[in-house]
Amino acid sequence: MANETDTPTGHGLADELGILPASESATGMPQLDFSTFPNQIFWLVIALIAIYLILSRVALPRIGGILADRQGTITNDIAAAEDLKAKAVEAEEKYNKALADARSEAQQIVAAAKAEMQVTLNDAIAKADAEIAAKSAESEKAIADIRAGALEAVQTVATDTAAEIVSALGGKADDSGIADAVTNRLKG
Repeated sequence: MANETDTPTGHGLADELGILPASESATGMPQLDFSTFPNQIFWLVIALIAIYLILSRVALPRIGGILADRQGTITNDIAAAEDLKAKAVEAEEKYNKALADARSEAQQIVAAAKAEMQVTLNDAIAKADAEIAAKSAESEKAIADIRAGALEAVQTVATDTAAEIVSALGGKADDSGIADAVTNRLKG
């Protein structure tokens, strides 16, 4: 009798081992039991309606709002990017214009500097030519003076030499005659 009070069905060892008679055994998985289908379908419909209401009233509006915000942000970013692109193109055009202006100004500066250097060079050349002409005139005058001095020296030396030759030969030379003879000989 102790066994009957310890076990709920009164089968003792069969209950402990999990062996039940065929009439008392379970019919399988409860989800597949046709007798519980109406109850399961009822709760399935309730769960689906609850999920639908939660999604349609709470989750989907939030997701839609987030997607709308993202779309707005994307649209604003695209518009800002187009504005920045237009500004960049405008800045590039201004840069190219400024660069062309700078090149033109640089060419004008170079041309002005070349003209100024040419004027300075022409002045320097003219000054150098004048100095050369002055020095050339001085040199020619000095050469003429040297020639005149040389001719006088030659004439003096020739006169003295002729007088000495005539006296060495034993004659008496007339100074005016010797001077006339040397002058005639030097002229040609």
